[in-house]
Amino acid sequence: MLSLTANEAKTKFGNMLINAQSEPIEIVKNGTPVAVIISTKEYNNIEALKMELIKSRFSNIEESDLMDGETFFNSLD
Repeated sequence: MLSLTANEAKTKFGNMLINAQSEPIEIVKNGTPVAVIISTKEYNNIEALKMELIKSRFSNIEESDLMDGETFFNSLD
């Protein structure tokens, strides 16, 4: 992963955007990593993977296992 200081990211913003299309770019400020710049395509891939994980965790739920929010909160009392 390419790493840039915050100042380098600011002064080389255009190049950073081009490079982010092929690999993530870590932004470091005062020696501490503070952000990672990724392409929109990569971001969308990550979001799709998260959704697939959520779906897989709920694939075995029966309709009888579900309840609405009001019923759930009333059951806590």
